[in-house]
Amino acid sequence: MTRASARVLASFLHVVGFACVSLDIRVEAQTPPKDRPNILWITSEDNAAHWLGCYGNAQARTPRLDALARGGLRFRYAYSNAPVCAVARSTLLTGVHAPSQGTQHMRSRYAIPERFVPYPTLLRAAGYWCSNRSKTDFNIRGDDKACWDACSGKASWRGRRAGQPFFSIVNLTLSHESSLFPARVEKSRETGRIPKQSRLSPADVVLPPYVPDLPEVRNDFAIYHDVMTALDSAVGRVLDELERDGLADDTIVFYFSDHGGPTPRGKRYLEDTGVRVPLLVSVPERWRKLVPFEPGSVVDELVSFVDFAPTLLSLVGSKAPAHMQGRAFLGTHRTAQADDAVVFLYADRFDALPGMRRAITDGRTKYVRCFTQHLPGAPYSPYPLQMPSWSAMRDAHIAGELSGYHRSLWTTPQPAERLYDLESDPFEVHDLAADPAHRGLLERMRERLKGTMAELHDTSLVPEEFFESVAGDTTLYDAVRDPEFPHAALLDLAFMATASMQGTMSNAVTELMKVAAEADDPLRRYWALQGVLHASLRAHATTPRALGIGVDALRRCFEAGLGDAAFPNRVVAAHGFASIGDHETAKRALERELEHSLSDVEKLRARQALDR
Repeated sequence: MTRASARVLASFLHVVGFACVSLDIRVEAQTPPKDRPNILWITSEDNAAHWLGCYGNAQARTPRLDALARGGLRFRYAYSNAPVCAVARSTLLTGVHAPSQGTQHMRSRYAIPERFVPYPTLLRAAGYWCSNRSKTDFNIRGDDKACWDACSGKASWRGRRAGQPFFSIVNLTLSHESSLFPARVEKSRETGRIPKQSRLSPADVVLPPYVPDLPEVRNDFAIYHDVMTALDSAVGRVLDELERDGLADDTIVFYFSDHGGPTPRGKRYLEDTGVRVPLLVSVPERWRKLVPFEPGSVVDELVSFVDFAPTLLSLVGSKAPAHMQGRAFLGTHRTAQADDAVVFLYADRFDALPGMRRAITDGRTKYVRCFTQHLPGAPYSPYPLQMPSWSAMRDAHIAGELSGYHRSLWTTPQPAERLYDLESDPFEVHDLAADPAHRGLLERMRERLKGTMAELHDTSLVPEEFFESVAGDTTLYDAVRDPEFPHAALLDLAFMATASMQGTMSNAVTELMKVAAEADDPLRRYWALQGVLHASLRAHATTPRALGIGVDALRRCFEAGLGDAAFPNRVVAAHGFASIGDHETAKRALERELEHSLSDVEKLRARQALDR
């Protein structure tokens, strides 16, 4: 590519919303296209790694995927950084963590810096044909299709010029959680996509411990095994298509799912059932030099979606742009995994339900912190309640038929922090956070999460309602990196506000009340009010001595919060009144909010709080 043609390309990218900040998007020294591999991504939706035979599920029937694993690479510790599609895909597209660039809220369209050029644009600049069949859902302001040569239900590698290398995605949707909605199940059986009667008897299904043993749960698990077998056949058809076109020997194939799921406590959750995904990579003999692992290897390195864009560029011979936050785990610019590597995981507003959770894992241990403890742990969206297993679990909870871990998902307040040993407890049902024997590990993981959020300038310290006002005429990514923005102070306050309320916390609560009353910054007031709310919930309002703070003091704090100039702070204060048993004041306050002109995000938060 000449310097003049690079200028033309940069101008074009600016018009479509993905401007290049420099002209140095050329693949180094312009390696001839014929000497670079084709790359095919086959992706599926909503299936965690544990649904596949090659990942140890003895009841699975996934022969094509199992064969792909035997002949290629199987990554043991592969993660979607977010347990929902749009958020995960925004991270895939840019190589930047969603809460770092402000794309963490499901189905939002906030601007990101123009210099965050999506990887298909960089590959096209390198001479690649890029096709997407066909899901985009990138959660970023702009035209999702602008960065592709072809993006439709029929897009494929066949549209390229003779000899031109390609990068193609084939996204398979049949394993989506909606495949368990009764109408979809009936249609799939009518069309022969799945058997008219499940291969496995529901009575014979092996249930993991994170779900209750209910007939509807057993039935959904049996059906989803059939769905996974149908998915396996669909993957096989794509591989056969590649073979028929004579391209298999020149194409590196990735198979992975967009996140976990779909049964209860899968999708939308930071447990491995929601974020640990299958990742299989098949590398033809011609391109074995690009990978350090032998065929048939099980790779124990940590990889996550933030690493995929740098890895793609590395496979075609290019270094990742400086703003990308992941590492290339394959290709000519591969970097070794750091000894202390962890994967950063996140969950924020899903559909109409706000919330904020963060986690880190090294594959053996996981630490989870909840920043919205006043919201229940299930469900994180009403959408999956169309699934018989989810609705049956909800009904069992309402009837008082759940106990232990299964009941805890539905109750508030949620734990401030959780700690799991993934080797002895792979399904994460035994929380070790309160175990004195693990206190040192808990403290180290807590500090590591806080350090990660600081390093990445986690933008969820800004409630979504504040996004546009904080961003102003720039992007949220840049705004929170401004030296004048109090990111470190807000992070400290957010951790203080979500600390486990054990023993007498009067000093901490008194300090939070002072900040809520006196801080000029509405963001500081927000986190202070959250902290007082969480403390009030921990004390259950009826035992204020547990805090060393009386109910009257809590009431005065929440009354002041209802008069706050910032909408999110008033909603937190309304939750506060509910926490001390004054539901009528909370209800009236929220109804008054809904009488005013509100943004869509504000309406969602007010209505959700009113429902609570």
